[in-house]
Amino acid sequence: MVTSPVGLYVSAAILAGGRARRFGGADKASLPVGRARIIDRQLAALSAVAGDICIVSHDPERYARLGVRVIPDAIAGAGPLGGIYTALVDAAHERVLVIACDLPFVTAAVLERLVAESRRDEETDAVVPRSARGIEPLCALYRTRCAAAARNRIESGALQVAGLLDAVRTRVLGPDVLAEFDDGSLFENVNTPHDHERARGWVELNEKPSKDRITE
Repeated sequence: MVTSPVGLYVSAAILAGGRARRFGGADKASLPVGRARIIDRQLAALSAVAGDICIVSHDPERYARLGVRVIPDAIAGAGPLGGIYTALVDAAHERVLVIACDLPFVTAAVLERLVAESRRDEETDAVVPRSARGIEPLCALYRTRCAAAARNRIESGALQVAGLLDAVRTRVLGPDVLAEFDDGSLFENVNTPHDHERARGWVELNEKPSKDRITE
């Protein structure tokens, strides 16, 4: 249920189409972090700010019980850029939040900020965080009009997501803006078993059992 007024008429997509080679092909989205799986944590955060949510995946059966639409890639073999393109052409609303399935600590608060920044300037095509490690294009907001640029790049074989940001009008939110939302874990991803153990350890040290921080 959408609880944020700025999130009305916003779509969202979780990109779960990767092969997880560094994780032995495991379903990263279903890994437990704290009391919930990564995908459950993400759906809780997204549900607070978006009224239309889907999962982009080649394996619909895996997520069939979650109560959200599961859609295949519109263009096979195009990687994360293909996932973004799929989310954009499927979306019911003009603004689309996109999250990679291996980010367990993304919160509703930072997603709400992405939406709000998009609404500040109608000329902006994409709003993308920049953390200490760099641009975070797989935790970002794209407007559906970015779909044409994404498809052009896919058809030309230029699959780097960063290239899409160069092709559209992008607003970058730097670490100074993100500081109020980031306790050091916001963009931590789970790509390897070691990452998973680190994420679980972070929860044990920093998340109180009685408090659900993902919807804050």
